[in-house]
Amino acid sequence: MMKKKSNLLGKRNPCDFVIVILTTILVIFGIVMIFSASYYKSINESGSPYGYLKKQLFFAVTGGMAMWFLSHVDYHKFKGRFTEIFAVLSIILLLLVLTPVGVTVNGASRWIHFGFISIMPGEIAKAAVILLAAKFISEDPGRVVRVKDGLLPIAVVTGVYGLLIIKQPNLSTALTLVGIVVGITFLAGLSYKYIVALSGLAVFGGFGVAVSGTYWATRLFSFLDPFKSAKDEGFQVVQSLLALGTGGLTGRGLGESIQKTLYLPEPQNDFILAIIGEEIGLIGVLIMLMVFIILIWRCAKVAVNAPDLFGMLFAGGVTMMIGIQLIFNIAVVTSSMPPTGVALPFISYGGNALWIFMGCIGILLNISRQSERAGAGGEQEIEADLRRNRKNKRRKTSKARRRERLI
Repeated sequence: MMKKKSNLLGKRNPCDFVIVILTTILVIFGIVMIFSASYYKSINESGSPYGYLKKQLFFAVTGGMAMWFLSHVDYHKFKGRFTEIFAVLSIILLLLVLTPVGVTVNGASRWIHFGFISIMPGEIAKAAVILLAAKFISEDPGRVVRVKDGLLPIAVVTGVYGLLIIKQPNLSTALTLVGIVVGITFLAGLSYKYIVALSGLAVFGGFGVAVSGTYWATRLFSFLDPFKSAKDEGFQVVQSLLALGTGGLTGRGLGESIQKTLYLPEPQNDFILAIIGEEIGLIGVLIMLMVFIILIWRCAKVAVNAPDLFGMLFAGGVTMMIGIQLIFNIAVVTSSMPPTGVALPFISYGGNALWIFMGCIGILLNISRQSERAGAGGEQEIEADLRRNRKNKRRKTSKARRRERLI
């Protein structure tokens, strides 16, 4: 038994302790702000101001346990059958959301209730896609330069996930998922030309929706002038902007928000940044963003120093998930993009998002442990993988040239 346990947890080399500290700071800060933001809403729903606080404390403690455990599990174990099983399970859960099993709130079906536990398959899908993409590409790095057995399967799987999430509807999560996959393929050596082409298609599609005059066009582009529909689509964004404007430079003071007193819907969730800005001001928001920036930098450093390509791509995917979701949340709260649900990493209320983020950080910490042990050997292995990738790309180019000569 002791031998099996040793094989599972591996040697306890030091991990990137800065990531642990920064993650803990963000989670604790989130608990404090959730208590403040949900104070009146919790009283209104249950008669007690501590409802959301107690739940988030439970999520944080269990998430911390998961992060600790996964930081000691060899991350290579996730490269086996687990990845396929996890991916299939995530697809099944996304399909179940669209059946009567799914729970609809405010016109969106994003949850499944199992007793006292609620599952948000969209959050699970992001972790599944990171694992799936990292495993698929690391098994054969040349896949990112081949269309038939590389880019096409990646695009099809990403499209399936994206369409199922959009059907909920949850546009921001779908965009986050696509952004993660594009980022991982770019890290693996995908030419920037493909990314430029994909971005061009996205802009063209957005323009097409904008001029269509449909309900989706009105819904998606109401953020351009939220005060025009302040009682309908733009209500939440208008209340968010009022909160940020009221907070000013230094804020009204912790616990002194006005917008959380049943003006801003669900202030502890996607729009918690508005309450943060109102209570501790622009200075407090900038300090919080600085913590995020340092965390993203340290995660990127783990990706760069990973012992192998799978570790690099997984750590890179987690880094991009945090960064993309942070940008999207700020953009939604400041009316810079359509108001679709996207949580502020480690801070917004909710167990699913917090568990996924902390679990992924745990795996990333294990990569950092093995990076310390591997040293320069890991960099050589990644370089060898990428060298094979470049060689496959040159072979593909030379074959295309020979075809042209024959034609």
